[in-house]
Amino acid sequence: MTAELLEKKIGELYATARETALPKDARTVVDELLTLLESGSVRAATRADDGQWTAVQWVKQGILLGFRIGELADMSVGVHSPGQLHFFDKDTYPVRKLTATDGIRVVPGGSSIRRGAYIARGVVCMPPMYVNVGAYVDEATMVDSHALVGSCAQIGKRVHLSAAAQIGGVLEPINASPVVIEDDVIVGGNCGIYEGTVVRKSAVIGAGVVLTRGTPVFDLIKQDVIRGTASKPLEIPEGAVVVPGAREVSGKWGKQLGISLQTPVIVKYRDDKTDAATALEDWLR
Repeated sequence: MTAELLEKKIGELYATARETALPKDARTVVDELLTLLESGSVRAATRADDGQWTAVQWVKQGILLGFRIGELADMSVGVHSPGQLHFFDKDTYPVRKLTATDGIRVVPGGSSIRRGAYIARGVVCMPPMYVNVGAYVDEATMVDSHALVGSCAQIGKRVHLSAAAQIGGVLEPINASPVVIEDDVIVGGNCGIYEGTVVRKSAVIGAGVVLTRGTPVFDLIKQDVIRGTASKPLEIPEGAVVVPGAREVSGKWGKQLGISLQTPVIVKYRDDKTDAATALEDWLR
């Protein structure tokens, strides 16, 4: 089935009332979508020529259909061993099956990649980590221990998601754009990037930074405040180096108590020294 025909079929199925039983071929339609997602032939978000990212609504509709038609199934592993791990989930979304010929390093230790996620050759997955349905992880990226790549999140080439980095996912509303991390970005440990935030290529997000649509980011170099809006996500500029900062609260009582709010701050833009400081990552590949 072509992508165009699949889009049409998913639209029809998605429009079916919740109380109406879906036709038997609905499972086949969802399975075809997940196969295309895993191959990278279709994506949950696309980048226009002007650099703007938008959600592909019919793809997200198809993923939601998979949850609607799925039935709870026993996905436990190690059934005949003392170390059995119990998992019960929708049968439409099992763990994705990989082989050595896929060229993806999944180091032993409890990592999972869900059906319908694209993982390119050369990606390194350190345990334990998790990649959810609809996510796209491009070539030579490292997903470090305890890192999460949420549903439909888009991760570029040569990205390093450090330990415990959380890349938020989104399925609903279907027009909401997912988090996008472009090529050559470094995301530090314990970062949280959510609500459709776009991190442009070569940016460095320091350890502990949290970015949401409502987070103001203070650019000390350009003397500007970067904000998202109701219709536009927060965007971190290309090459920006963002670290955790603080700003004084405006209220009199808070000032008297010396209270400040955590806020991300752009302290520089990436240069040769920044690249040298991150060169150690190459040795891990």
